Amino acid sequence: MTVASDRPSFSVIVPVHRGGAALSRCLTALAQLDPAPREVIVVADGADADDIGRAQAAGARIVALDERGGPARARNQGARRAGGDTLFFVDADVLVPPDALARATDELNREPRPDAVIGSYDDEPDDPSFLSQYKNLQHHYVHQGGRTKASTFWGACGVIHKEVFVASGGFDERYYRPCIEDIELGYRLCAAGRRIRLAHGLQVKHMKAWTFSSLLRADLLYRALPWTELILRQRSVPNDLNLNWSGRASALLAPILLLALPAGLWRPAFWLGGLGAAAGLLALNARFYRFLRARRGLGFALRAIPWHWFYHLYSLAGFALALGRHLLRLRGAPWLRPRASGQTADLTAGTR
Repeated sequence: MTVASDRPSFSVIVPVHRGGAALSRCLTALAQLDPAPREVIVVADGADADDIGRAQAAGARIVALDERGGPARARNQGARRAGGDTLFFVDADVLVPPDALARATDELNREPRPDAVIGSYDDEPDDPSFLSQYKNLQHHYVHQGGRTKASTFWGACGVIHKEVFVASGGFDERYYRPCIEDIELGYRLCAAGRRIRLAHGLQVKHMKAWTFSSLLRADLLYRALPWTELILRQRSVPNDLNLNWSGRASALLAPILLLALPAGLWRPAFWLGGLGAAAGLLALNARFYRFLRARRGLGFALRAIPWHWFYHLYSLAGFALALGRHLLRLRGAPWLRPRASGQTADLTAGTR
């Protein structure tokens, strides 16, 4: 049963580990929320003195965790101490607009009333570098094209009734790095019959500066691999967001194009197959490329195309690796702690 939410009392929870100046900017934006939340809780994951000092300067409530345990554990610890009836999870590298809570309230009160609401990044990412612009615009595009009835949760800007969060067991703390802990929670919520709404109007600005190495590490090691293993465990592939049919088809065409290039040196006929794969990739993703052109110009869109094809290529590689791990039943994935006696956290007691 969905919790009544005409006037929710929000506890904003910000997990952080060495957030730097971005944390101060995040907290400054939260201070401008109208209406104001009941409280802002900063969970210093690893009790970094700089993070604690910035949170103190902003007047936030501080939860200092001596040992770093990852954002899943940090969010759970913040939730245990939250006094509001509604939790608003915000990453330390995003800027929320002043009307974020007003928009969240409107969405929570729409019929049929959801148990949780998620937003997206906006189309004006903070860092000016090409990779940061491309990656965040890709996220914005995917979420803005997603169904309102969502099948996942999102920790960077996610709202959920505390009663529902506690009943779900919270985030899986075995994910000890920024990973798919929010996606996994969303799958459990949907399996329990909970409703998650993707609110296209609830958007936050991302401050992260992406580099080639950080992008590849995040997308492959902490997204593609664990997400595939989660899908294999669930035995279900939702046709939504990054997993829609066009994305799957693109992931199959990308290696055909890659293999056709050297194969054509041996037999030129293979280049025809490569041209066909390239044409298919362009057709399947034409709307995205038009979106990039409209937002950043033709030159940006042309530059983004090979990066997008590379994304599909390494996503497929991640799927193949995860499938191999699953079939061989290997253990010790680098994004998971060893399995404990329980998969979810005890959120019923608020310790200090």
